[in-house]
Amino acid sequence: MIRSESLKVLEFDKILNVISRFSHGEASRKSVLKILPLHSIEDIEKRFGQIQEIRRLSREGTPLKLFHFHDISQAIEKVRPVGAILDPRELLSILSVLQIISEVSSQLKEREDIPLLREFAVTLTGFPEILVMIERTIDSEGNILDSASPLLFNLRTQIRRLEGKIRKRLEETVRDRRIAPFLQDNFITQRSGRWVIPLRMDSKGRIPGVVHDVSRSGETVFIEPLEIIGLANELGNILADEKAEEIRILRFICEKIRVVADEIEAQYKTIVYIDVLHSIARFADQLKMEIPKMNNVSLITLQRARHPLLMLLKKEYDTEEVIPLDLSLGSNNTVMVITGPNAGGKTIAIKTAGLLLVMAMSGIPVPADSSSTFPLVSGLLVDIGDEQSIENNLSTFSAHVANISEILKRTDSKTIVLIDELGTGTDPVQGAAIACAVLHNLKEKGTLVFATTHLIDIVSFVYRTNGMINASMDFDQKTLMPLYSLKVGEPGQSHALEIAERYGMPDDTIRLAKEMLGSMKEEFHNLITDLKEKRLQHEEALTELQRQRRDLEEKEILLKERLAEAEDQKSDILKNAHEEAKTIILDTKRQINAILEEAKREKSREAKKKIVKTEQYIDEKLKKYSREPLLSIEEVREGDVVFVRSIGYDAEVIHIDREHNHLRVKVGSKEIEVSISYIGYSKGKLPETKIAGYTLHREEEPVPFQLNMVGLRVDEALSRLEPFLNHASLAGLNEVTIIHGVGTGQLLKAVRGYLTEHPLVKQFRSGEISEGGNGVTIVKMK
Repeated sequence: MIRSESLKVLEFDKILNVISRFSHGEASRKSVLKILPLHSIEDIEKRFGQIQEIRRLSREGTPLKLFHFHDISQAIEKVRPVGAILDPRELLSILSVLQIISEVSSQLKEREDIPLLREFAVTLTGFPEILVMIERTIDSEGNILDSASPLLFNLRTQIRRLEGKIRKRLEETVRDRRIAPFLQDNFITQRSGRWVIPLRMDSKGRIPGVVHDVSRSGETVFIEPLEIIGLANELGNILADEKAEEIRILRFICEKIRVVADEIEAQYKTIVYIDVLHSIARFADQLKMEIPKMNNVSLITLQRARHPLLMLLKKEYDTEEVIPLDLSLGSNNTVMVITGPNAGGKTIAIKTAGLLLVMAMSGIPVPADSSSTFPLVSGLLVDIGDEQSIENNLSTFSAHVANISEILKRTDSKTIVLIDELGTGTDPVQGAAIACAVLHNLKEKGTLVFATTHLIDIVSFVYRTNGMINASMDFDQKTLMPLYSLKVGEPGQSHALEIAERYGMPDDTIRLAKEMLGSMKEEFHNLITDLKEKRLQHEEALTELQRQRRDLEEKEILLKERLAEAEDQKSDILKNAHEEAKTIILDTKRQINAILEEAKREKSREAKKKIVKTEQYIDEKLKKYSREPLLSIEEVREGDVVFVRSIGYDAEVIHIDREHNHLRVKVGSKEIEVSISYIGYSKGKLPETKIAGYTLHREEEPVPFQLNMVGLRVDEALSRLEPFLNHASLAGLNEVTIIHGVGTGQLLKAVRGYLTEHPLVKQFRSGEISEGGNGVTIVKMK
């Protein structure tokens, strides 16, 4: 748990105070001021998500329908006892809350894109019956309306009629010339609920009536004339009835509220929490803050981080621009020591890191890039500021030592420690030794540490120790002014002599101080110079890498453009090729069918030669669409091993017919003739003992009467089906069998669809059970 002292030192209370100004009610204002860091990443990210949904609604011009409301906690407790009655103004405060609940509930239920906020809508009802009842009973000033009940309406009608009569009688009395000399003034008023006229004290017996009051001066008496006493008494009775009816109405409403008091209180607390989220969202929008990432690996990374209080000062008083802070600690290094001149921003840097961590853990967006990341820690221990205490007899150094001792006892790997001006307040050598030992112990515990110092010995220790890193606040050597920019990886200098000289310290004093500084400064200066040179080299290398990256990005864009153009050209080529291939196939089918018809009539070998010639024509036409490298007949020599695409294996060339572009190749123990268009470079694929699938047969070999397609893709199967049917027709087969299996049914459906319109097929059927059932198709040829 993060201690309240640490939160106060980091001025988290000031951030909450600013956020509370956006609240719509006293209860939500108090809730904002009580915000504390959450204990799980899930809870933090859920609050972030809720706030982002509220911000989205505002950006879209439909902000949450929240308006000012009163704290109704006391009213709810007051109404709980049986018979308790709330006064109209207390009911009015409950009414405003119920109106907000109703409005917000309706608004959230209408949206599908705000799932986290819609979770609230499930529990928000607004109690419409009670809402309507109070609206019909009480006006905006807290008065009970005539329409609250029919009886109340009638009673008030009678009251107005009687009051009118009484006023008329009194006005006539006041205007009577006989009575005018006795009047102190000519107005009509009320005293103790009775209508009266003012008379001079010395004339009080002149008009019969009842005295109800005397002025402070004693010169005026207020008399109720006897002639209106009967009307006044009647009015008093009706007023009493009116009061009784008002109490009955209020009691009835309170009974309704009492029944659902717990539910009203729960929904009221939900509205208070929604208003807290809304206040955070308004604050985040004001400073354009972002949602950071959370982690469990003790890594803190700030990208373009700014202190929110400085940003508010800039916004309110137009002060200087707030310099963004970039740093990272965790991974390889767990200790960062920042050096630099006084008033250079060292303390602000570590307070910014601590404050933004607390804000992130509290589910509050931070003034940094969304790439910033914060660890979920169990403790944040801080030693910042002068803790000198006269009451406890502690000097500044003693107070720091006591605080750091407590830090060493409480810290672990889930803790972040912030220490300002480490090692100061005592002898510099001993102070530095203590500081180095403290840093060493904290590093051994795996604690993330941000510290500031002016001591050279600490800087040297950090430079030599793995897991620690120096950093510095940048300083303008020419103007001797701080630049408030953090440079990680190199220590800084205090520039005390330069600043003292700038502020008018005598030259001889400055010169003597430089002489006394001696070799210690020279050694440290050499270290700083070496580190700065390395930084400049890294920055130059980084600049060059960035330039190369830009060049690569430009080339990548150009390459993408050219690839897009190539894809467009490829699409056009494929489209044209597809059209041409369709034309070839249609022409070929017509030629094949004509040849087959001729072959049926003549049974001639000439028809088969025409088929071969047509196949060669198709091969030549389709050759240009092949993506595989082709061999020309001039490249082939007898004895070469080539790949024969039509059978899918390598074969040895035993004869070359250059005139007809044919080769005789040997596959296993068989020799076949193939066109050069089927030949490619050897792939090392040797035939099995039996060549699978259907291949071209020599004329003396019998044509198979069945074709096995099991395991083939649809396109591959159909490509084998066409030549099978052609050769079956040439061989005069009356019936053939196609084995395709059942499987998913896709191949079966494709085969039978192909057979349906085929010119060589007379009819077909499914196989009998003995023939293979639905896994085969029996085709009867024409």
